[in-house]
Amino acid sequence: MKIEQIYTGCLAQGAYYIESEGEAAIVDPLREVKPYLKKAVEDGAKIKYIFETHFHADFVSGHVTLSKQTGADIVYGPTANPSFDAVIAEDGQEFKLGKITIKVLHTPGHTMESSTFLLIDENGKDHAIFSGDTLFLGDVGRPDLAQKAAHMTQEELAGTLFDSLRNKIMPLADDVIVYPAHGAGSACGKNMMKETVDTLGNQKKMNYALRADMTRDEFIEEVTDGLLPPPQYFPLNVKMNKEGYEDIDTVLKRGTQALDPDAFEVAANETGAIVLDVRHQDDFAKAHVPRSIFIGLDGSFAPWVGALIADVEQPILLITPEGREEETVTRLSRVGFDNTLGYLKGGVEEWKEAGKEIDTVDSVNAEEFKQMVEKKVPVFDVRKESEFNAEHVVDANLTPLDYINDHLAEFPESETFYIHCAGGYRSMIASSILKSRGIHNLVDVAGGFAQIKKEGTPVTDYVCPSTLK
Repeated sequence: MKIEQIYTGCLAQGAYYIESEGEAAIVDPLREVKPYLKKAVEDGAKIKYIFETHFHADFVSGHVTLSKQTGADIVYGPTANPSFDAVIAEDGQEFKLGKITIKVLHTPGHTMESSTFLLIDENGKDHAIFSGDTLFLGDVGRPDLAQKAAHMTQEELAGTLFDSLRNKIMPLADDVIVYPAHGAGSACGKNMMKETVDTLGNQKKMNYALRADMTRDEFIEEVTDGLLPPPQYFPLNVKMNKEGYEDIDTVLKRGTQALDPDAFEVAANETGAIVLDVRHQDDFAKAHVPRSIFIGLDGSFAPWVGALIADVEQPILLITPEGREEETVTRLSRVGFDNTLGYLKGGVEEWKEAGKEIDTVDSVNAEEFKQMVEKKVPVFDVRKESEFNAEHVVDANLTPLDYINDHLAEFPESETFYIHCAGGYRSMIASSILKSRGIHNLVDVAGGFAQIKKEGTPVTDYVCPSTLK
């Protein structure tokens, strides 16, 4: 028996490859399926099943493509209603895979079809659970995403999740291994541990939601407390996972078309496409296509695209580091952004050589920023509220990147203002969005709050949220 976790850091997502006696199963695969096919070939195995723990909201799964290419059955838990052929398993139904067994445990609460897959080894011993978004390490799945589909409140869903955990998960032995669908950084939970594998016994000790003496009402209150609004693209990803989607090879072929500067400009004007620049923030600051949006590949790329662009059908034109065009299109497709129309051949350098207009972002280092703060200049902090509450520059304004469009009226019309985040990635995203809206009187603080604090700029400690500007 072989179990391999295939973890994708930018999505904080875990897919799983399971093999026994030449038969393989994949749990919660990502959109690009070649890695799973390659593993099966290397093992001389045939992929027999594709197990989906639920209809994912934060990424587009590879179940449809993988099933077409292998003939493997797609398996969901009870109440699932996909538009394509799939096995809708009953609670307790078992699937044989070589010498091992995969048993379906229906664990609704995160969504109503959510199921946990229990792996029983060849000796009949419970070995591991693939818990999807039912149980994370340090947390459980948020119960507010499926309210509309389930016709239930988040409190009702939370109560259902409490029952699932107490009746199906917690009675299992402490040495059962927990393989969750997500880790720290995912928007599907709020208190996840940085580890990606643990034992159930340790989770019973460490996970607040599995306290033995916890009442149902306490669980509901704690699980629903502090939930931030989910990213706008989540429902669109659920729709794609339920109804199917375009083959990724087609998406890649269209998205990796090389466009010279003239063709690129025509495409942008005729389609209304967003020009998405995924280079490093320093390169974007030095020169970029006017009104383009920066979201760098070397950061939490896909989640920020989903949070800020929102509409997965939005046409997109790319400016990428050389050689990373296919990677960019692939990572966009993971969160459902399939309408990529091509990339700028030769990048910004070729754009400049063609005599076309460029824009820049003014920037200062932490030392220069400290001097400006002493002059009482406007400062805008685009970190999360929790980061701001912990510590921030004196008199700074909180305008979280997630909701930057809700704060446009707060930025000065003509006075120069300064914008920062924790390290420089998010503030450059915010700067690009503001400039695309015609707000150019901004200066980005290179290095962000880490450098600001190191330089000795005055900061405050915790502030009560009710006093935030």
